[in-house]
Amino acid sequence: MTTDTATFAAGCFWGVQAAFDEVKGVVSTTVGYTGGHTEKPTYPDVCSDTTGHAEALQIVFDTQVVTYDQLLDTFWSIHDPTTPNRQGPDVGTQYRSVIFYHGDTKHAAAVASRDKLAKSGKYRRPIVTEIVPASVFWPAEEYHQKYFQKHGGGSCHIH
Repeated sequence: MTTDTATFAAGCFWGVQAAFDEVKGVVSTTVGYTGGHTEKPTYPDVCSDTTGHAEALQIVFDTQVVTYDQLLDTFWSIHDPTTPNRQGPDVGTQYRSVIFYHGDTKHAAAVASRDKLAKSGKYRRPIVTEIVPASVFWPAEEYHQKYFQKHGGGSCHIH
C-alpha cells in the first residue's frame, strides 16, 4: 500500500469525516484544527473565532485505490464552496472552505479542480474556497473523533 495525505475544511468536521470515511481507499481520518496562529488550540478556542483555525479533516489514503483528484471531487460534492465562513447553520471562520495542499502537485490539482468547477456553471456565485499550503494540524479532542459513529446521527453536509 502506498499512502498519501490530504487535508480539507468544509464546515463542521463531523460531517466531513463521515463523508470521507465512506470513500473506498481512505485508510484513516482525523478531525482537527489547522490554518491558525495559536498552538494546541482546543475546541472552545477555535469556536471563539479568534485563533484563525478551521475545523478540518486530515485524510490518509491509499493512492492505489483512490486518487487525490477523486478526493477533491468528494470535497466539492459535500459542501457549498460559495458561502464564506459558513456551512448550513454553522457560521464563523472556523467553518470556511479550504483545501490545505501538501506539495506543488496537489496545489496544481486543487487549482485545476476549482477552476473546472467554477467554469461548469454549477454555481451562480463565485467559489470562495481558499487553497493554501498545509500547516500544523492539531487533532481535535477525542470526543470529536468519529462523532457520528459514536453518537448516531447523519451528516451535516450535502450528499
